Amino acid sequence: MKFLEKLDQATGKNNSLLCVGLDIDLNRIPQSILNKEDPIYIFNREIISATKDLVCAYKPNIAFYEMHGIYGLSSLIKTIELIQGTGIPVILDAKRGDIGHSSAASAKSIFEIYKAEATTVSPYLGHDSVEPFLEYQDKGIFVLCLTSNPGAKDFQRELFMDVAHEVKKWNKYGNCGLVVGATRSEELKEIRHIAEDMPILIPGVGTQGGDIESSVKYGVNKQGSRAIINSSRSIIYASKEENFAEAAREAAQKLRDAINQYRWAK
Repeated sequence: MKFLEKLDQATGKNNSLLCVGLDIDLNRIPQSILNKEDPIYIFNREIISATKDLVCAYKPNIAFYEMHGIYGLSSLIKTIELIQGTGIPVILDAKRGDIGHSSAASAKSIFEIYKAEATTVSPYLGHDSVEPFLEYQDKGIFVLCLTSNPGAKDFQRELFMDVAHEVKKWNKYGNCGLVVGATRSEELKEIRHIAEDMPILIPGVGTQGGDIESSVKYGVNKQGSRAIINSSRSIIYASKEENFAEAAREAAQKLRDAINQYRWAK
């Protein structure tokens, strides 16, 4: 099944545009989990079990696993396998993008070793740096367009419209998407107009302070879909106590329902 089909299926089944980011921080995991073998995987397993009927996707950021070396990457692979058993797509947030042969190696790693259904890439080196990812026609390729970090203004304010237009041209296999921060609502409106039905990954809701209403209003397509609104720390670390999974579910449901309130508003 192609990524976009799997995304639409999960969106419909769970009535959700919510994506939960699995950004692991061992300092915020309950001690009872830390004392077990493979605490990263066990923590993720409990979060996924508690939220799998509330989300349209999960987004592990590879950096939070790489920093633990082989152990972290092994836990990541197990986590992705677990998610795939739920029918929910995985967006492996890797932000790759290098000269052609390096990108080809990265794409093979992400899609054939980690077996993610989608990933994030940087467009800075141009089309040939992204093309190896695009050739995986059943995968989702989310291109950084306008991010939510303070330094985005250094370069992106002059480039983001060009990126949106170029990615639309690159979308010959229907597997492209864009990344637009939730803190950039006015620009998001312009980008959605260009993107038409392409999916838009929208990080920054929650801890980073992105506005839910405008993210939904300007992020969805005409069918009220194809916006993937990501929240990480405010959900998975809603509690550091033994009830962390229940707290994560409560936070996820609250955000999913808030998103839907604006999604279906007339």
